[in-house]
Amino acid sequence: MEEFAYQPHKVTELRAIRDNIIVSDMVFDERITHSGIIIPNDDMKNSGIRPRWAKVYAIGPEQESVKIGQYILIAHGRWSRGIKIEDEQGEKTIRRVDPNDILLISDTPVQDETMSNKVI
Repeated sequence: MEEFAYQPHKVTELRAIRDNIIVSDMVFDERITHSGIIIPNDDMKNSGIRPRWAKVYAIGPEQESVKIGQYILIAHGRWSRGIKIEDEQGEKTIRRVDPNDILLISDTPVQDETMSNKVI
């Protein structure tokens, strides 16, 4: 049986409309606490109900709260399913975020409080 090979959409320009926010770099992988405890991938499980950080990829012309390149903390589940794209920087997954459910904004990358820089 032949396996389906999904190819990402090649994008040269992507614009959001109205006050929409498009993000990339959301992390759903396993996490490692600072003490070394491995927390398995919790996506689509009850334990995965938590806010997540993402990088702002594109904004609509009416969006005044965030800028492209900032990092935002989004309330759990207030993002769309991901779509894989390929732009000049490579392949990534983007999602639409509900602008009313942004909890925090940062100009620098924010590490999840349960993440560490340990490599297993």
